[in-house]
Amino acid sequence: MKKHPAFTMIELVMVIVVFGIVASIGAEIVAKLYENYLRTRAINRLESQTEIVLEQIAKRLQYRIKDSVRASNDNGVNWVALSSAVPGYNIIEWIGVSNESFLGEHNGTSVVPGWSGFIDMSDVNTSHASRTLSSPGSRLDFTNDIIKALTNNSVSLDATAGAKRPALFFKGPKPGTFSNYYENATTIANNPYARRVRCVNSNCATNLTILQLNSNVANDDLIDYDGDGSGDLFEQYYLSHTAYTLVPVGNVNDFNLTLHYNYQPWEGENYAVNGTSSILAQNVSTFRILQIGDTIRIKLCIHDNNQSGNFDFSACKEKAIF
Repeated sequence: MKKHPAFTMIELVMVIVVFGIVASIGAEIVAKLYENYLRTRAINRLESQTEIVLEQIAKRLQYRIKDSVRASNDNGVNWVALSSAVPGYNIIEWIGVSNESFLGEHNGTSVVPGWSGFIDMSDVNTSHASRTLSSPGSRLDFTNDIIKALTNNSVSLDATAGAKRPALFFKGPKPGTFSNYYENATTIANNPYARRVRCVNSNCATNLTILQLNSNVANDDLIDYDGDGSGDLFEQYYLSHTAYTLVPVGNVNDFNLTLHYNYQPWEGENYAVNGTSSILAQNVSTFRILQIGDTIRIKLCIHDNNQSGNFDFSACKEKAIF
């Protein structure tokens, strides 16, 4: 009778043991690969998120009125200039230049700025008496459309019912401190550097280049910078329709960074009561902002909060704004 070769029991056991060893090593390798994948994905996501948030902040701070930036460590009860702030002053507020309306719109041929930022001092339409300012190169109808779109019709240069006015800030010499940009009980009579402004007769469609300050009353009179008894005009200006505030909300090492906007401090409004808020980033562990001269440096760290497993990654980035 012919015998057929076969595995012995010992051989089968040895094969099973070898397969078990290989399988355990393979499982460990797969687990490590998956863990590394989660780690890489989490770090990439955090780095991208941190970069995006920093870019959003930088874009708004880039178009700031530099003298207006201030900081608080007590929820806005007291403020200091950002350049004087020490660690712990982590609420930051500034008046933003209305850059979107400055860029303007396409008129069918080319892109035309909404407001030029220049006043023709020799033009007959630039007048103390009528509080009118000739701003050649402007398309105030474009400016008005963009500001209304950005503020849901709550701010306008025309006669939109219930709308507030943008503010005009002269770029001439301005003695004083950041507080002159903000409404408060002691500076209402001369408050502040902001001048409420509109199109002539609140009609931007037919007055494309002429701005008009409000009537000559205490809150809207021109500031007498040089002390000659007459309000002063300057050749360059900014327009602003809103201020911005960055506010950390939550625990010291795990908080949301919130942006407040669509409010006007020169009208006595504040970010907590009147502003619209939007969360820029969650699970923030570090937010620091420092001003040296005209340069602002920001450091932002966002952590994973164990969303990718039993480990907590973080990503930190810094950005300088001039």
